[in-house]
Amino acid sequence: MSKEHRRKAASQEPKRELPKASDALREDVRDAIRPGQSVELLKELHILTHDGRLNQDSRRKLKQVLHLYQFIEKLLLELPERAGTNGAVPSELTVADHGAGKSYLGFILYDLFFKGLDQGRIFGIETRAELVEKSQQLARRLGFARMEFLNLSVAESTTSALLPPQIDLVTALHACDTATDDAIAFGLAKRARAFALVPCCQAEVARHLGGSRALMLARTPLAELWRHPLHAREVGSQLTNVLRCLYLEAMGYQVTVTELVGWEHSMKNELILARYTGHKKRAAAQRLKALLLEFGLEALLDNRFTLPADNSPDNHSA
Repeated sequence: MSKEHRRKAASQEPKRELPKASDALREDVRDAIRPGQSVELLKELHILTHDGRLNQDSRRKLKQVLHLYQFIEKLLLELPERAGTNGAVPSELTVADHGAGKSYLGFILYDLFFKGLDQGRIFGIETRAELVEKSQQLARRLGFARMEFLNLSVAESTTSALLPPQIDLVTALHACDTATDDAIAFGLAKRARAFALVPCCQAEVARHLGGSRALMLARTPLAELWRHPLHAREVGSQLTNVLRCLYLEAMGYQVTVTELVGWEHSMKNELILARYTGHKKRAAAQRLKALLLEFGLEALLDNRFTLPADNSPDNHSA
């Protein structure tokens, strides 16, 4: 399916989902939601009230949801077609929502993008069985036939036969602490062509910084940046995302960082978008190592930011 075909199909308005007068929706609600958007889904996600209304908070939440969707839609439309297993027909788009929770993001993506297509699958990966079951029930009720929910750990999802060998897009919304790193590791193993990550509550680096505080204070005045626990959390959070971006660049991705303004339920509103180019940046790998050494985080090279022994030999860019 060509990009233009996907674009047109994604903008179609399936008749069964169009809001009608009989839906008893207020005019302001009709104006706020997209044509064809599932009213039942919006109620399940608590964006609409059970009687189909929008309050001030839910109106802001809906605006933010659509704002996030615009970034991901653009990313999906930019992905070139790839050959299927027989090499004769294009392979369908695949999305893995890692650490899916209630599969909030996956349902929105399916409703607004994949529902209007005749191909494409979304996999929600979650370790809590009760959330997987609820998502399966909701997908059946909505008729979202090409959504699958898997009760798998990080390690299991990487090798499971229930998932295809390659995933086009890996998403992780408000993935706490190292869950974003787990999504990145999964995507690298699955040769993901793109990532859309909204990290949350990073604590791993802050713990490492706190553990070496006394030593680092004697070594460099920069340690004043994380001498107090509150500052350690803030510096650790910022540093974590910088390291993740460098890591993705070292592994062959072009990275863009932007802000999701106003997620009222979280101050963590950084969006990391990455597109695979195959251009593994040696300079990014070197800077990643240098930062880890500067902040006394060398141990993370062994278990978190493991780099290939030698990046692409023809890459000499800074």
